[in-house]
Amino acid sequence: MTGGGRESEGGEEEVRGARRIPGPRGAADDLDLESVPLPPLPPPGGSAPDEAVPEQSAPEPERGHGPGPGPDPAAPEPGLGLGPAPDPAPDPAMASAPVVLPHQVLKALLGAWALSACSVEETAAVEDHLTGCAPCADEALRLRDAVGLLHTDGSLDLDPTLRTRVLDGCFGRRPARIPVPEWAAPYDAETARLDALLRDIGDSEWHAPVRLQWFEEEHQVSRRTTVAGVIGHLTAVDGLLSAALGLDDPLDGGKAPLDPTERTETYWAATRRPPTRAVREPWRAQSHELIRTASFAGRNVAETSVSYGAFALPLQDALLDRAFECWVHGGDIADAVDYPYQAPSAAHLHRMIDLAARMLPAALAGRRSAGLAGPAKDLVAAGAPGRSLHLEIEGHGGGDWYIALDSPAAVGSPERAVAQVALDGVEFCRLVAGHISPVEAAAGQEGDREAIRDVLFAAASLSRL
Repeated sequence: MTGGGRESEGGEEEVRGARRIPGPRGAADDLDLESVPLPPLPPPGGSAPDEAVPEQSAPEPERGHGPGPGPDPAAPEPGLGLGPAPDPAPDPAMASAPVVLPHQVLKALLGAWALSACSVEETAAVEDHLTGCAPCADEALRLRDAVGLLHTDGSLDLDPTLRTRVLDGCFGRRPARIPVPEWAAPYDAETARLDALLRDIGDSEWHAPVRLQWFEEEHQVSRRTTVAGVIGHLTAVDGLLSAALGLDDPLDGGKAPLDPTERTETYWAATRRPPTRAVREPWRAQSHELIRTASFAGRNVAETSVSYGAFALPLQDALLDRAFECWVHGGDIADAVDYPYQAPSAAHLHRMIDLAARMLPAALAGRRSAGLAGPAKDLVAAGAPGRSLHLEIEGHGGGDWYIALDSPAAVGSPERAVAQVALDGVEFCRLVAGHISPVEAAAGQEGDREAIRDVLFAAASLSRL
């Protein structure tokens, strides 16, 4: 029995020198294996001709026993049947050869290739295939273009000039029988932009709080309302233009006040319940009617006077004023609902700035009569060049204006400029809207300090509810 146990131990020692049986292999992939070239098989037999068989040594006998049993004649020789033959040396030519894949597999890899998600071998195989397969090459180009769109850093919001460019393209092919007058185009564009914002917001956001800001005398004031309340305010003030054109006034023009603030308070007081999304349709229908009426009348109504109570404007300037307020309050609503909202196009913004610059001499004279501005220093006859301030508007919608300082009837003149103020176009509009105070305006200033202060405060005084 002892001898049998030692024979077993000796047998284990003999097996240790042989190659071990390899473990289980992974599952085959989904490739068409028949199309993949296989490496050459080794010659039949246990080992390569030049490979030496490991030498087997007999175990040493233990003390008190005879010599251990010798090798079993019936046992298989090492390296002949106990394990796979050794792998042949890798062929450098085969190691550098590209992987050959079928057409369907390469076509399925195009998406991963476009995203740079293929392995080195797959990338080489796909690119080699694209040089000889025109359909796959076209598909690869389309996928690469699509991947470029996925990595853009630009805004996904529509370009504010897209509507104008689309309409210009349509009118270029087929001009409108009755086009919108050029002086009504800013109002048309700003009401359309605000309407697009209103279409995107949910029902609950119509009750989001909005803070309206403007400037009175020397102080900035504000009023809190909702998104629906802002649209009601625009509807009430637009009614002044409707009444001037003979259209229906939503506040009953015979009894409603003319002052925009009083009209708004009257409209809000008449609303028994908090206004909701229902205010959008009447406001949009009213703006459409104003544009349609102005378009059919043409230049015949451009100079029609629109009374605001304390002052009056011709219809073409009144529509420009309404476009400005529509943009400003559209920005107020966008801030309240966290919605992206950009400035008007450069051409429209330039016209809005021009209207404010033309109104500044009268506003300056009004503040002087109220004791809020310095006295006139050099009165001149109406139409004559007078002491002026050079208003330089930079950037979007910019330009140069010369503001008469001493008399609203004087003409601004570069030769008589005593001061200069430089402002960004959007920043100047925020000042005119009362959203920033004159002392906070980021203005480059040079020259007469008193004239600069008076003009900046006069610009802020143009704001209202």
